[in-house]
Formats: sequence, C-alpha cells, structure tokens
Amino acid sequence: MTELFKALKIEKNEEHQEINLVEISEDDLMEGNVVVDVTHSTLNYKDGLAMTGSSPIVRNFPMIPGIDFSGVVRSSEDSEFSKGDRVVLNGYGLSESHYGGYSERARVNSKHLLKLPENISNHQAMQIGTAGYTAMLCVLGLEDFGITPKSGEILVTGASGGVGSVAISILSGLGFSVIASTGRLSETDYLKSLGADTVIDRNELSEPSRPLGKERWSGAVDSVGSQTLSNVIAQTKYGGAVSACGLAQGMDLPSTVLPFILRGVSLIGIDSVMAPMSKRERAWDRLSKDLDMEKLAQMVVETDLDKVQDFAQPILDGKVRGRVVVNIS
Repeated sequence: MTELFKALKIEKNEEHQEINLVEISEDDLMEGNVVVDVTHSTLNYKDGLAMTGSSPIVRNFPMIPGIDFSGVVRSSEDSEFSKGDRVVLNGYGLSESHYGGYSERARVNSKHLLKLPENISNHQAMQIGTAGYTAMLCVLGLEDFGITPKSGEILVTGASGGVGSVAISILSGLGFSVIASTGRLSETDYLKSLGADTVIDRNELSEPSRPLGKERWSGAVDSVGSQTLSNVIAQTKYGGAVSACGLAQGMDLPSTVLPFILRGVSLIGIDSVMAPMSKRERAWDRLSKDLDMEKLAQMVVETDLDKVQDFAQPILDGKVRGRVVVNIS
C-alpha cells in the first residue's frame, strides 16, 4: 500500500490561487536523489508573497511552498549522504520551481543539501531559517569588506523582522554598536534585548531626502530596499558599506551616484537563494559559533502545517516579529 503524508499545496486556475492541505505520496514528489523526512520549516517574507500570490514567486503550479526546511535523510542515491543525516536546505528554487518545505517529505538534489553543524538542532536550524542564514551572509559581506566594531555603528533596517532580528543579535555579539530601524517602536524593548544600542523610527529613512545626508553609520544591513535603502546609502560614512538583501518597501532604488563617488560607499548585494555551497557552509559554521541561541529563542513564534497560511498576509504587513517556525512532523 502506498504510504501517504501531508503537504500544503498551492493550485491556480484562471481567476485565483488556493491553498489546501492534502495527502500525497513519494510518487507525487519532484525529481531528486535524496529523500528527506522534513521536521521543520519556516515562514519568510518570500513565503508570504508565494502563498498570497502578491508576487509571482511560484513559477510552476501546482506548488508546495516553503523556501527552506530542516530534516533527516530517509534515503539517498548520493554516497555523501546517509540515512539519518540531519540536513538543511535554503532556497535553490524551493517554492519557485521545485516543491518546498511545507511537506512531511521532500525529494531534492543532494548538491543543494547541507549537513547541519552538530551543535544546531533541526528545530534551531529553522529558528534561524533562511532569514537568519541571510543575516549571516550580510554580516560576512561587511566583514569581508573590512568593517569592524572599531569602524563605527552599524544600522539594521527592518529590525523587528527575521533578517533584522538575527542580524542585531549576531552583530551585537561580535561587539558592534547597533542602530535598529523599525516601524514598530513598541518593539524597542525586544530589539534592545537582542543587543540594539539605539532604536529609531523607520520614518526617518522611508521618505525622499537629499542625495547626500549627514554621515551616521559605517555600515548597514538592509532588508527593506527602495527609498529606505537610498537613504541608508546617503547617510553611510566615508568608505562604509551596505549589505542589501531585501525589498520589503519595494524593488526600486531612487538613488544617485554621489554617495559612491564622493564618499566611496559600497553596496554589497546579498543573494541567499543561489549562493554557492562554500558560502553556505561558511555561513552555517559561523551561525553555529556566533549566534546566541538563547536570544534566538526569544525571536520565535511556533505554528503548524495547517496554520502557517494564517501568517502569510501578516508577515507582508510587517506584523510578524522575528521568526516563525513551522513544525512539520
């Protein structure tokens, strides 16, 4: 008898898309050489876009959403992975062109899987999730550029969200002085508990301003984009750098060349979806060493496979604090 398991599936007709919790079998999964029993996934901004249909994230229908997951290898055709290995997968087309993590089982390409560090549990891996892994890539981008705690303050935009929350925790743990920008000043105590030294209203950065502003920070982690990113760049100190990884405000960048040619500011693009495995391994290794797991636990809201879609619109509206872990099995 064919074994069935649960998955969340997005289907689309000419008028709209709908999401249903269904039962499928391994025969219904997409191609791959490793089958994983999924234990946890997360809710990211991109997941909210996919489930609401607000942006054309999903390229093929039907689709199982969830841009990341952690789990345990069930079977493998690749000798690099054995039954029982604990693994994580971020991006690589999950929820876009390949079935994602909102399923009790997944079949994927072994080249996309990473073995978890021993001191990170499957649950913690998705407390971190793609947002936390992206935050670490942003920090590494600043470090590789030469930004150190002695360089000066670091700004983190979208501070109450997943990327922002983890970035604050990592940066403060490394000795940086962090300025957190948020649209929810009611979260000030939360942000300071993560390590933020100063909290500012996002309105300071979200409106059009001069091409060059007062020099305020030596580096920044930005997950907002649009006018906010323009203002962040315009107020970065001489020789500073900004790691940009998101577009919560928009995908445009209404800026000028002045910060780049008059102050030598650099814009570092951060891609977490197709980042090479060497970068992923480095990021997860650093997460295992530099992320305070007690602070991480403060950021987390838990949900289940049958309730995760209730969070889709709220995360797009900026009403979700920190990280959402989806308990799959």
